[in-house]
Amino acid sequence: MKKQLVLEDGTIFVGEGFGSEKETIGEIVFNTGMTGYQEVISDPSYCGQLVTFTYPLIGNYGVNRDDFETVNPSLLGVVVKEHCEQPSNFRSEETLDEFLKAKEIPGISGIDTRKLTKIIRKHGTMKAMLTSSERPVSEVLQILGETKLATDQVKQVSTVKPYVVPGRGYRIVLIDYGMKHGILREFTKRNCHVTVVPYNTSAEEIERLKPDGVMLSNGPGDPKNVPEAIETVGKLIGSVPIFGICLGHQLIALASGGDTTKMKFGHRGSNQPVKDFESGRTYITSQNHGYTVDKDSLTDTNLVLTQVSLNDETVEGLQHKQFPVFTAQYHPESSPGPEDTSHLFDEFLRQVKENLAKEKGDSACQNVEI
Repeated sequence: MKKQLVLEDGTIFVGEGFGSEKETIGEIVFNTGMTGYQEVISDPSYCGQLVTFTYPLIGNYGVNRDDFETVNPSLLGVVVKEHCEQPSNFRSEETLDEFLKAKEIPGISGIDTRKLTKIIRKHGTMKAMLTSSERPVSEVLQILGETKLATDQVKQVSTVKPYVVPGRGYRIVLIDYGMKHGILREFTKRNCHVTVVPYNTSAEEIERLKPDGVMLSNGPGDPKNVPEAIETVGKLIGSVPIFGICLGHQLIALASGGDTTKMKFGHRGSNQPVKDFESGRTYITSQNHGYTVDKDSLTDTNLVLTQVSLNDETVEGLQHKQFPVFTAQYHPESSPGPEDTSHLFDEFLRQVKENLAKEKGDSACQNVEI
């Protein structure tokens, strides 16, 4: 089945359809990873987007049961140069085409993804429609012009009710803004007792859970579209150790008086270099975001810049001046990507341990009779 991908600037790509036959409209973005397409497709941070893979062959090792980052993917379409119809890997359980059909996600192959990526890099992300090649382009462009993209992506992908992943270690509340399973894997490896709560859970509800620490997850879209989350984070700062990644990083900046801005085409891939000021080291990181913290807006906040991107010098890490609160714009749980920064989970638990020791010390001092 022939399909066409039409950008809102009028650019047209015609190719072969695979996956679901339905048509879809979303924001067109690109990912530069050479592997990890299953994790990318199942990453909730791609909610509402059509993902272009710059690597030319996708699907060659199939789809397996172990590498999902969520049960139900929320991206709207897959764009590739070539998709493999006969994968070869001992872990493969189905083809990419079969998986996309089952999840009702449309795809298009056989187009010049290099040209498409150059267009996005030059003009920025934009709306696009994936539809039948028989549909008149004039009609598609009219529909694109009249369509407003959703702004409630976090609501779409967050858990509806709290749930617990039991453990005997530190008690962590994980606020789900579009959480990847990789975050849970990192905490369960460290024997933490994790309570996952919805994005709109209030600070009072979280404090009633008596957490030793709070984790703010990754998630899709503009952080300013979740004002209730900004309010919650602002109330939690100073009461409990907090670690925020990706969208969580941006929410901490906004809650502290900083600002965020939309990037031209964002960072999406597993080879993004980040410079850490304290250690002087450079880490290769996995990233997926279209918004960034405005570096100049940090001047009047209690946040210190700790890491920057070596590609464009955007903000990659923050540390609070007074409280055990720190952030990473990238994904330290990788999935996919390098595991250079998984030690940040250990750093978070170290801060949790120190804070608990401090609280016990203060409590002991209060009980001493003078």
